[in-house]
Amino acid sequence: MKSFLYVPEGSDFTIHNLPFGIFKGGDRIAACSRIGDVVIDLGMAVTTGIFDTLNLPQGIFENRYLNPFIALGKPQTGGVRLLLQSGLCEGGLLDNDIYRESGVFLPAEDVEMLLPLEIGDYTDFYSSREHATNVGIMFRDPANALLPNWLHLPVGYHGRASSIVVSGTDIKRPSGQTMPEGADKPLFGPTRQLDFELEMAFVIGRNTHMGSSISAHDAEHYIFGCMLFNDWSARDIQKWEYVPLGPFLAKNFASTVSPWIVTLEALDPFRVPGPVQEPAVLPYLEYEGNKNYDIHLTVEIENEAGLSKTVSNSNFKYMYWNMCQQLAHHTVNGCNVRVGDLMASGTISGPESGSYGSMLEICWKGTRPVVMPDGSERRFILDGDTVKMRGWCEKDGLRVGFGPCDGKILP
Repeated sequence: MKSFLYVPEGSDFTIHNLPFGIFKGGDRIAACSRIGDVVIDLGMAVTTGIFDTLNLPQGIFENRYLNPFIALGKPQTGGVRLLLQSGLCEGGLLDNDIYRESGVFLPAEDVEMLLPLEIGDYTDFYSSREHATNVGIMFRDPANALLPNWLHLPVGYHGRASSIVVSGTDIKRPSGQTMPEGADKPLFGPTRQLDFELEMAFVIGRNTHMGSSISAHDAEHYIFGCMLFNDWSARDIQKWEYVPLGPFLAKNFASTVSPWIVTLEALDPFRVPGPVQEPAVLPYLEYEGNKNYDIHLTVEIENEAGLSKTVSNSNFKYMYWNMCQQLAHHTVNGCNVRVGDLMASGTISGPESGSYGSMLEICWKGTRPVVMPDGSERRFILDGDTVKMRGWCEKDGLRVGFGPCDGKILP
């Protein structure tokens, strides 16, 4: 397939992608897709008749969030993507000077991308064996780095949905209680150990009822697509507060997501086998086929002067527990899920130090600082720093990416 619209080499937004988002241009807010450097106003695209065979509800693309569209189900949402793909090909329905002048196509630089979901609930998992092992070595017995339950279930916790923000939103440094080494009482103040966590997140695409569960076999029918995710973390606050109930103020102040939801269908060519799981999992966590995805991931730190350094090159394929297992475990007790709920993978770390997904690991509790291009050091994230995450798949001439997941830290 080749589009009549120009797609720069290395673009995340090829004709094989066509993700979904919400844009704001002037007073207009609507659902959109993207190819190359062009945002496609799906509400305006409806007027061309390209989606007539789907009998979509009137005004489905004129909502502030994608939830009503996602709730239509994959036959219709997938149909929109396929018809759009066909229409964007050379000689396709949209290859027409009339439509080029009608407001269907907008320069990406002229619009603002908004948070595309009304997120009702958010769950964060802890599913990278390498990350869990690194943390266990740092804070517990290296010989028993993994806790006894870790190889038997996808560990997770419920986070705060209200503080999930779209890429480009500034993040205020959080404050809380910490217990410095050697102190006899806790102190209150801004975190001194602000960290990022490199993650992917998946979007729930179908509602379930309380008391029902989703099998690992059926889980993909309930997953609409994926986004990049940065689960900001205050390590010193977390260390003091997490026993016995887990993270609270250290996590709930902010998480950053990319503005585009890439569908599972677009990611399908990039499936790969997951790691061998030993001991064998319980039957409800068993699955067949390739459920991991070869998604290249990078993290870059940029200082206020605009000097930057890449601090992580990782990959989503390393995850021990896959999305289907996470969703099956999440609902096996009868917990219901709703369209727009977000499930994050947990920090994604690979086997080498260059593939670690947090500063906690990269700098190994601050003992191995990162040297920036100006000679300054980073053990954690400083005020004025911008953390930039990127993710993309590439294989046999196909490329699919997620766009930016950026956040700047303010004092």
